Amino acid sequence: MRLFAPSLAVLIAALAGPALAGQPVTLRADPADADGIVTLGDLFDGAGAAGQVPVAARTGGSVMLDAGLVQAAARRAGLDWANAQGLRKIVVRGGTPAAAAQRGNAQRGNVEVLTWARSLSAGEVVQPTDLVWGKAAAAPADAPNDPDAVIGLAAKRPLRAGAPVAARDVAALAVVKAGDVVTLTYDADGVSLALQAKALSGGGVGETINVQNPSSKKIVQAVVTGPGQAAVGPAADMLRLNRSTRVALR
Repeated sequence: MRLFAPSLAVLIAALAGPALAGQPVTLRADPADADGIVTLGDLFDGAGAAGQVPVAARTGGSVMLDAGLVQAAARRAGLDWANAQGLRKIVVRGGTPAAAAQRGNAQRGNVEVLTWARSLSAGEVVQPTDLVWGKAAAAPADAPNDPDAVIGLAAKRPLRAGAPVAARDVAALAVVKAGDVVTLTYDADGVSLALQAKALSGGGVGETINVQNPSSKKIVQAVVTGPGQAAVGPAADMLRLNRSTRVALR
């Protein structure tokens, strides 16, 4: 049965809201794993015993993780990562922390990176012909190793031809904008609830945004599922996991 009632916001917020704050941790400057299994210890300084908790598998030279999913995994393990920078993706490279440091030194030399073949305006969708390999004095920390990681995404700001490509330059094509009224749903164990909420940030399908119930003013995180649609609860966690897996396999 599907119910539509703004008064259900308290229930949804309670089910979807963050757990109590845990041990504060800091994201490593250049996360790396040595065995193909990315753990919380590979990602965060100060993870302690929770550092052994696996987060994702790395099958290539690097893996790109959804920051919202990582934050949720850390919270479940009793860690608190504030993500004050508002990161949406985290790149984890293969190798030991020492190797990562050496790689960072190498990045200050003349390296081969993906660059923009032409200048793009904010909101333009990246096409295969927009990317070309080139030389740069330094590679961005989040430089993609595969063009497929950015093809089909939209430029977040004007991008200059010849500049190195960085993951932070692009995002999924926004189908929800800040200020939009969205239908917020919760589905689990045969229970289906829905209410109207206001989007406080925009995003594309699979991205995490903040939404607010106009009546209670309660703010929760939700995952965009389509134009004017977002989800919280177990369904949202699964969408985050699926998105992270798709990105990692690129």
